[in-house]
Amino acid sequence: MQTTVSAPSATPVLVASPPSANHFQPQFDALRQRAVSLRQEDVTARRARLQKLHNWLHANRTAIQEALYSDFRKPAAETDLTEIWTSLAELKHTMRHLKKWMAPRRVGTSIALLGTRSWVQVEPKGVVLIISPWNYPFYLAVGPLISAIAAGNAIIVKPAEQTPATSAVLRRLCTELFRPDEVLLVEGDKEVATELLKLPWDHIFFTGSPEVGKIVMRAATEHLSGITLELGGKNPAVVDATANLRDAAEKIVWGKFLNNGQTCVAPDYLLVQESVQPALLTELTAAIQRAYNPTGAGIKQSDSLARVVNRHHFARLAGLLEDAQAKGATVAAGGTVDATQNYIEPTILTNVPADSRVLEEEIFGPLLPVLTFKTLPETAEYVNARLKPLAQYVFTTSGENRRYLLDNISAGGAGVNETVLHFAQPELPTGGVGNSGLGKAHGHSGFLAFSNEKGVMRQRVGFTGIKAMYPPYTGKVQKLINVLVKYL
Repeated sequence: MQTTVSAPSATPVLVASPPSANHFQPQFDALRQRAVSLRQEDVTARRARLQKLHNWLHANRTAIQEALYSDFRKPAAETDLTEIWTSLAELKHTMRHLKKWMAPRRVGTSIALLGTRSWVQVEPKGVVLIISPWNYPFYLAVGPLISAIAAGNAIIVKPAEQTPATSAVLRRLCTELFRPDEVLLVEGDKEVATELLKLPWDHIFFTGSPEVGKIVMRAATEHLSGITLELGGKNPAVVDATANLRDAAEKIVWGKFLNNGQTCVAPDYLLVQESVQPALLTELTAAIQRAYNPTGAGIKQSDSLARVVNRHHFARLAGLLEDAQAKGATVAAGGTVDATQNYIEPTILTNVPADSRVLEEEIFGPLLPVLTFKTLPETAEYVNARLKPLAQYVFTTSGENRRYLLDNISAGGAGVNETVLHFAQPELPTGGVGNSGLGKAHGHSGFLAFSNEKGVMRQRVGFTGIKAMYPPYTGKVQKLINVLVKYL
């Protein structure tokens, strides 16, 4: 592992290495041994662990807020909303439904299999690895941790090194609540992550950029490990002529500039019907001012706007803005940057040339290109000609337009007259498709990601209807098989 790239999301690129003696083998072996007894625990024991985590979050709310502020000046209210509440909501939902999720599920029996009983029972996969990102460093570590505990696994969590204060809080959480052979937190840089990826995990859950996801997936193939990849992409938001423009603008501004744009499901660019573009730009500009400059003191002074996580990502974003302007893009709002604070003002770009980097790369920051369209098919054609996004957003009051956009654009998830919030709905599976991810998470989907669904059939002793079709395959047997094929 020698290379780092300017990836917009969570972790530096990891280079898979050939198997060798592993520094983490003793810890892995201890987890594997403990996994044998964890799989035997009932719903009461698993709920007890989740309840301890629930109580810890409430008791350490201030410490979590302070850590996120230290890492990238994230406002306390935003930490409450996007890191703590989301974790608590996932916990409550999981504890409420865990008994049902763990119970064997009966399935029907066809006439051909008369006499049998069949069911699906879930079992933990075993020893799992969670690699979490820096953009939501608490929630995106704790969310999959909840699912993995609920499913009965032994776990190593590798948090992002770019957010050391939050990693320290996560380390405290793990050491105070769990035995080291149940949940172990391992800190370190890309070399540590690469070493962990050499081990024969039963499942790997990775959140980060598509570039790094490909590396993780290659490492997983060495041991045929199960894998969930929560990646990213260029998420479109379509605003048609029927939309409530003020409402759309407020929701787009919130979803885009939340966490200063460093959100994998944030709108990456807008596709606005040509006839309403001027009015929407006015509403977007006004919504930015209401959110981040209500007193007129300047957006830079706002206590409600986080900062870019570090100098590396600031330089990347500043380069995207400079490239767009150099190629002829217009700054319709914002545009101010300050390297001393890793500050980039919420910025709206219009007249953006197609070859601008801001339209080619996942932005993952507070830059919002606005493109126009005349007819809905243009939007589907534009989006589908590119890599599949993690999310799509539709702003319309037309049922016909809503159905067209949802049916004709492929994306991991979607919001209608809303942004980002679908990610916090534990009843919905979340995850990407194609380049934006593999597998689903949250709620029951997260529980299943860390579980094996074992299909079981029970037959009466000494009986099976299929015996009449055992070899030798005489003419009589063939007739019975013909009946089976034709009618059953």
